[in-house]
Amino acid sequence: MFTESGEGQVNALFEHATEGIILANAAGKIVLINPAAARLFEYERDELLGAAIEVLIPSRFHDKHEGYRNDFIKKPTNRSMGHGRDLFARTKNGREFPVEVSLSHYRRQEETFVIAFIVDITERKRAEQELLARKTQLEQITADMRKLNAELESKVEERTLILREALHELERSQQELSEALNKEKELNEIKSRFVSMASHEFRTPLSTILSSAALIGRYTQGEEQEKRDKHIKRIKDSVRHLNILLEDFLSLGKLEEGRISAEFASFDVPAFQAEVVDEIKGILKEGQSIETTYTGASAFSTDSRLLKNILINLLGNASKFSGDHAVIKLTVDNTGQSLQVVVTDQGVGISEEDQQHLFSTFFRGKNVTNIEGTGLGLHIVKRYVELLQGSIGLTSRLDEGTVVTVSIPDAGGKK
Repeated sequence: MFTESGEGQVNALFEHATEGIILANAAGKIVLINPAAARLFEYERDELLGAAIEVLIPSRFHDKHEGYRNDFIKKPTNRSMGHGRDLFARTKNGREFPVEVSLSHYRRQEETFVIAFIVDITERKRAEQELLARKTQLEQITADMRKLNAELESKVEERTLILREALHELERSQQELSEALNKEKELNEIKSRFVSMASHEFRTPLSTILSSAALIGRYTQGEEQEKRDKHIKRIKDSVRHLNILLEDFLSLGKLEEGRISAEFASFDVPAFQAEVVDEIKGILKEGQSIETTYTGASAFSTDSRLLKNILINLLGNASKFSGDHAVIKLTVDNTGQSLQVVVTDQGVGISEEDQQHLFSTFFRGKNVTNIEGTGLGLHIVKRYVELLQGSIGLTSRLDEGTVVTVSIPDAGGKK
């Protein structure tokens, strides 16, 4: 079953998402809708629950949409934002506006449910029209200048200078236009990757929770406690996975907004190391263990909260990408000037080709796509290390394991 914090964070993600999210059943009836979607369509949430999804679509598209919907239910496939035909939505008072829609699906108790992520792209369409108008205007200026040059052959040198200046301005404007379009395309690709990844990663644990919760109710006899315990464990594991996903998303958001800063203070490192190892034991696989080594003085000054997040993430990765009964090594050396932390595993390893991209957002190695994860962990670790004014390095070989080295300078009197 959900923990209180896990359920609260999942509800917060749904309730406070900036994109509209709608869950509909196979009959096209709205089952759930978040506040962002209700505001987008200018309805109260209760007005839409149980209503047909076509109420949010201009009437001229109803017949075709019902056919598209039926075809989707027969053969459901995920669709990311920015793909497919131009789409329009309709508010309660009849106002139409352009949208992008990402579709995902899952099955529960032999019934198909469709999840739609909806974004209002009115401003983007307006910006695209303005950019096209500028391009047309610039093309017209170029044509006019060429005509003027032909008509004033007697002043070739003077007009040539004017033409060169105009062409230079045209090239500069076209470069600005190209840069703006490329930036827009990059932002759309990042959003599409995020929505597609989030939809995929959340669907699996949510489906597990729903199915296990439904099955628990069938085991009512005392001798079936073992079966109930099995499904309760599945629910707890899925909630733990959701918590990890949410922590990654929330940490990345805070980092991007500049809301995380380092607060330096002295602390006892051996006790800190033991606390981290004790906390990580709860997520180790069967038979896995952590072998620790510590050298140097006990006291060190840095932000222990950020350092703890770094170690939890690195040890969690070492566990996740290693097999059962594996030994993970955590070595800490306090030189007095810096804290040298080394995490070593004997897991699946990382190819040389993938190593150069490991600290990028949403990147995952080709050999671990079947293992759960967001592709944000090492990016967040690197950002935390930078906040502590430290450095991070990694060496790895496929099927032989990975060694991650973090060096953090002593903050001394910094506050």
